[in-house]
Amino acid sequence: MKPTIQLDSATFPDGSELALLTHDGDFTITLDGEALMMSRQNESELELARLGCARLTRRKDPTVLIGGLGLGYTLRQTLDLLGKHAKVVVAELRPEIVQWNREYLGELTGHPLRDLRVTVQNADVFDVIRQADHVYDAILLDLDNGPDAKAPDRNDSLYSRRGLRACINALLDGECLAVWSADGDARFEKRMRNEKLHFRRFSVRAHKGGRARCRTVWVASTKSSNLPPRRD
Repeated sequence: MKPTIQLDSATFPDGSELALLTHDGDFTITLDGEALMMSRQNESELELARLGCARLTRRKDPTVLIGGLGLGYTLRQTLDLLGKHAKVVVAELRPEIVQWNREYLGELTGHPLRDLRVTVQNADVFDVIRQADHVYDAILLDLDNGPDAKAPDRNDSLYSRRGLRACINALLDGECLAVWSADGDARFEKRMRNEKLHFRRFSVRAHKGGRARCRTVWVASTKSSNLPPRRD
């Protein structure tokens, strides 16, 4: 049996530990021993980009914001969908995640951080969003385990009504916000309705062709006509 090897780790002021592990060619990022993301389960991260950027594939120079770099799959798919004049901003709070992508994970996705269309900001994506005024053609969010992982009583939560309003303000008129989640979240959907947003919920396998449980991707917009089509 091949061993699991810890390639690197980082301990934060609150005592939590982020670690990068590899086993038989696969990679996993864990937080306090629990898997956050695994390279063999990447289909929902790819689909986040496909759904969020569905309207942008024929545009000459769209600008897309990705919240959370992860293992790089959403970034890779976004770059593959967009043209050579596109701009993709990646907001990643943990510099260790960026460094691991450069040192260990780049071959998984064709080294997307080397693409000249990409700008990485070592920042909380909510701060990036709040500083933007009708800038982005799409915002793709893949943070923690999704809206349900955020404390519901935090007024500054990216997934609160205030956060949703900030996202819409950061988008160009009628453009799309796409949100990844490990699970569905009725409270988040209620907040989107309260903000008069049109949205569609998509159920996506974590691993294409696999039996792993499905993840959820929402796409929201102020205009229903701009949402990707429903699926059977």
